[in-house]
Amino acid sequence: MIRRKWVDVAVGAVTVLGLIIVALADTGARLPWALAGLGLLLVAYVAGRPGIGRERPARFIGFLILAVAAVVVMTAAEPSLATMQVIVYPLVWILGPSRRWGVAGSVAVGVAVLAGYTAGLGFTADVVREAALVAALSVAFSVAMGWWISAIAAYGDERSRLLTELTRAQEQVEALSRDAGAAHERERLAREIHDTLAQTLAGLVILAEQARRRAHSGDASAAASTLEHLEAVARDALDETRAIVARTAAVPGDQALEAAVERLVERFRIDTGLQIALTVEETGESLERDAQVVILRCLQEGLANVRKHAAAAHVTVAVDRDTEGGVRLTIRDDGRGFDTASPRLGYGLDGMTERVALAGGTVAVTSTAGAGTALTMTLPATARRIGSAT
Repeated sequence: MIRRKWVDVAVGAVTVLGLIIVALADTGARLPWALAGLGLLLVAYVAGRPGIGRERPARFIGFLILAVAAVVVMTAAEPSLATMQVIVYPLVWILGPSRRWGVAGSVAVGVAVLAGYTAGLGFTADVVREAALVAALSVAFSVAMGWWISAIAAYGDERSRLLTELTRAQEQVEALSRDAGAAHERERLAREIHDTLAQTLAGLVILAEQARRRAHSGDASAAASTLEHLEAVARDALDETRAIVARTAAVPGDQALEAAVERLVERFRIDTGLQIALTVEETGESLERDAQVVILRCLQEGLANVRKHAAAAHVTVAVDRDTEGGVRLTIRDDGRGFDTASPRLGYGLDGMTERVALAGGTVAVTSTAGAGTALTMTLPATARRIGSAT
């Protein structure tokens, strides 16, 4: 973007130079014409100045007419004032709406220099030849420099336009990323709620039903024991809710995975009366917090499925290392089994599979009607962070 104040400074400086030339030259009676030419050039600039940086052909034409007249008058009065073309040519390119206008304006100024120069020195062959050479060289230099500089300016404008478009595209990408992030967060919260609160609330319902039945049968001691356990589970639900709100996993900060697994299994033993055999190897010290959350959520979902669907009497749970150094969770029951190829209506198993896949692991389910079900979840030794998976 051309700054007008710098153009003002340049025009003022060249005008002062013109006045110095007039003062040092012996113009005699032609002095008023020389000063009139300089004044007319200033009038031309003032008329065209509002068009700087804007495409205004009408203002450019007005400027060009006045500038050509000024060059003819001042050069005819004092040929040394042909030096003023050093500002006229740049003004032509600054005010011209396009490069074609710049070329046409340069030719017009060159003709004006030729006319004024020959009028001031006389229409002899030598003067005409000298004036024509000076005008031709001036026009050629003006066109070459003006075309080059305007091409650079056009390139800069194009880069600015592309930068603006790139910025706008980046803003759109950021907006889409935010939308995708929001959708991913909703899915994550859905999994968290299903795998934590939903399961805990289901356990609360079962405990409440047990307490009601025992109270109706008159077994106050058993009912009180069940209510006590119900209170403990409700407190766990409150802790899980706070963990979700704080976007932290319901896992102790010291990576005590083994203790967390044992507490979870013990709760299911009490809730369901199932005989659950538990085997846990020490794996937590080398596991990231996110990986521990995945294991606990899968264990919680797997035991919930056993409670709701299996009608099993015995369950075995094992957490150990696989042959490649990854962590493996296995849940087996002796329940009714099901057809793994049939469509699943619930969200739990699919949500579990998705959660494990985000961490880079796999889930396998084998089942035979009447012979129970086995669920095996495996995480690699370096499980991915769920929040960074794509």
